[in-house]
Amino acid sequence: MTIVQHLEELRRVLMISAIAWIVATVVAFVFHGAIFEFLLTPLTTVLGRTNNHITSTAIFTSPTEGLTIPMKISAIAGLIGAMPVILWQVWGFVAPGLQPLEKRFVGPFIASAFLLFAGGASFAYFVMPIGLNFLATFLGSSAVYLPDINSYLSFLLLLIIAFGVTFELPVVVILLGVLGIVSSKTLRQKRKFIWVGIIAAALVVTPGADPYTPTALFIPLIIFFEVSVLILAKALKR
Repeated sequence: MTIVQHLEELRRVLMISAIAWIVATVVAFVFHGAIFEFLLTPLTTVLGRTNNHITSTAIFTSPTEGLTIPMKISAIAGLIGAMPVILWQVWGFVAPGLQPLEKRFVGPFIASAFLLFAGGASFAYFVMPIGLNFLATFLGSSAVYLPDINSYLSFLLLLIIAFGVTFELPVVVILLGVLGIVSSKTLRQKRKFIWVGIIAAALVVTPGADPYTPTALFIPLIIFFEVSVLILAKALKR
């Protein structure tokens, strides 16, 4: 294919991906009430435990937020919903330029990265009430926690991104091993330093100041690291 043909193909991929995102966003907006309730579940759970008599859910202070917040939520949910189509289009664009051996590895890597990010995001959603409960009750009766919708959703989004991205650790380690940059022997020799780095990274990337959320992050990351070393030592060696 010529450069112009490549650009035309890229244009087609971008158009199909954008259309998929728009369609998924419209569908998500139709069901934005259920999505919003799902996102608020960790917060309402915490407020129920703390016996907050002021409010049992999040509040908003600007009249426009009643519309802009559902639109933001729908756009993000639409991007997530359209991700299979987007990944399929990207794969169709790059696959013809790959060698058979490269195709054999790229497919599993993309699928693994997608599943690990989804697993990290889901894990963040379920562990969030633990850290949120600590933060909301730390001042005790000295102050009342009035959760703003925008602040809460930003906190939730940062937590999901932090868990989702860091859960890609096995993909990164195995990819570096496939490329010959690291080996299982080297990783085992530097295990203690890597563990310390994982713990430090978990403390840095988690948005809350509670001790529970970083702990819930670095424990599975250490497990992922050890599994990745085992895969490098056994499966890829064979």
